[in-house]
Amino acid sequence: MSNTPHELHEEFPAEAAKIHALKVSNAHFARLAEEYHELNRQVHRAESGVEPVDQFAEVEMRKKRAALKDEIFRMIQAA
Repeated sequence: MSNTPHELHEEFPAEAAKIHALKVSNAHFARLAEEYHELNRQVHRAESGVEPVDQFAEVEMRKKRAALKDEIFRMIQAA
């Protein structure tokens, strides 16, 4: 199990089956999930000091991660 916080399966544990089904059946959802995953890793590396970035960049990455998560959640709810 990953020690990176905010993974999709941790954010939406009750929706694991829907997330998997959408990743397989919906290319747009799969792309969003992959983009979220990559951005989440970047945020985690910045927060943990592995790849430091300036504060403004880190805040912007968090905002983008939140927007992606909101869009992903809307798609999960619509499925």
